[in-house]
Amino acid sequence: MKIGGIAPFTTIDFPDALAAVLFCQGCPWRCGYCHNPHLQSCSAKAAYDWPRILNFLKMRQGFLDAVVFSGGEPTQQPDLISAIQDVRKMGFKIGLHTAGMHPDPLQTVLPYVDWVGMDIKAPFDDYEKITRIPKSGLTAKMSASHILASGVRYEFRTTVHPRLLTIDDLKRLAEDLIALGAHHYALQQFRTQGCGNESLTTVYQNVWDDALMEHMKKSFQTFLIRE
Repeated sequence: MKIGGIAPFTTIDFPDALAAVLFCQGCPWRCGYCHNPHLQSCSAKAAYDWPRILNFLKMRQGFLDAVVFSGGEPTQQPDLISAIQDVRKMGFKIGLHTAGMHPDPLQTVLPYVDWVGMDIKAPFDDYEKITRIPKSGLTAKMSASHILASGVRYEFRTTVHPRLLTIDDLKRLAEDLIALGAHHYALQQFRTQGCGNESLTTVYQNVWDDALMEHMKKSFQTFLIRE
């Protein structure tokens, strides 16, 4: 496992649980608003070795409820399932954050997790403007379908930057998810912290309005806004 960072305590990365987050090194997509660009390189040296991670978690048994594998993109780590099993043996629930760029590995790992949060970047036919990778929407759609078929608790969520997504984009995105059978969705406001693209960090206004919020509430069983 290549772990590029740790969040030792969080209340927002696993629903209704105190968790630690392990940030896996490496991501093949290049989203302009990424708040962890230092984790994109697959060749970067890991900041923590796995024994050190296990020692860290051992000291938090009885205090934390869950451990979340995030990134970067955890599903491109070849030892992910083995690492999950190590952590589960310590009594922790397992969360997974993914962008869905590796559908087959994701499908393989889903039986080992308790909850998964998947970033939905844009309407599936318009993904490339966010990820800069051709056909990335096809792989994301496949991954979303795997999550829904797995029966694992999930949340689909979209980071919204008004220069990258319009209200119409968000409505089309919602239609894509509804067509797949999704019931749980969240919008989260872009934050400048960590973003390496200076052109996206200037002052802006939220893209959403009351009409869009009502539309989303009617479209999904659960809908959340994170500002």
